[in-house]
Amino acid sequence: MPTRAEAGGEAGDEAAHDAVEWATASLPPRRYLLAVSGGRDSMVLMTASARVRDDVCMVATFDHGTGPAATQAAALVEREASALGLPVISGQLNAPVSTEAEWRAARWRFLRGWAHDLRATVVTAHTMDDQLETVVMRVLRGAGARGLAAMYAPSPTCRPLLAVPRAVVAAYATARRVPFVEDPSNQSRAHLRNRVRLDLLPALLTARPDLGAELLTHSQEAAEWRAAVESVVDGLGVVETEPGRVAVPVASLATLDPRALAVLWPAIAGRAGVALDWRGTDRLAAFTSGARAGGEIPLSGGARVRRTATSFVVTATQTADATILRE
Repeated sequence: MPTRAEAGGEAGDEAAHDAVEWATASLPPRRYLLAVSGGRDSMVLMTASARVRDDVCMVATFDHGTGPAATQAAALVEREASALGLPVISGQLNAPVSTEAEWRAARWRFLRGWAHDLRATVVTAHTMDDQLETVVMRVLRGAGARGLAAMYAPSPTCRPLLAVPRAVVAAYATARRVPFVEDPSNQSRAHLRNRVRLDLLPALLTARPDLGAELLTHSQEAAEWRAAVESVVDGLGVVETEPGRVAVPVASLATLDPRALAVLWPAIAGRAGVALDWRGTDRLAAFTSGARAGGEIPLSGGARVRRTATSFVVTATQTADATILRE
């Protein structure tokens, strides 16, 4: 059942109000679509937004079809958004999926589709703790600087709570008696993020209390490096020919050595929604130097790069939309 947090200590409550509502109010005026799952953090985002903003054009929630908790969470969002005077749209999976990545992809298709239709910016409730967990996961996967930037990287998505610790968000939920649904999958160690959150990070921080702050500093530095790379890519003449497809002139890359190509290609591919691992990056750098017009190279996930007479064309995987919408 949905839970409603109990009232907490007055001084701590006031600090949580200030941090959460200040962060939420700090976004520039714009049309916003709030991504609200029904969990504590996103319900806090919705509550704070209703208090301090007047430019939320829609609340969007998505039922992954994973069981009663997911359906209950979506129903809670619909009910509470309406009570706060915010319009709400709900989506749900129309086909079964089995992995967390597929759930995430379906949810983001839903969110981006509505954001496009409403000419709005998606806002999520990711916190400082979410960022730290993501950085640790990417370290474990051997990510380079581009990946270590994680959610600090430039993005069309707004994350106003990214500098706010999860504990402060929890204190706000307690003080404001924000209702939310606990996702039982958050305790499952079948998911890497939960193992990092529940086991690895607590052990690391016990052994080295400053490690979290150090990793976040490195992540911010990586984000600054990534922004500098993106500014270089801006000057290469990359053009989005359609969603999921970009073209870059051959002449912009022809004189670059493999090391430069290895830095630039992940950023170019990212503009088509393609994430390159180090193997794909190395193969693509070699392809750039030796490909002739008409040549093509496949990448992981079904993406591909084709060489035309004048351009390299990056095309992301074309997947069927697995959602249906209901209002």
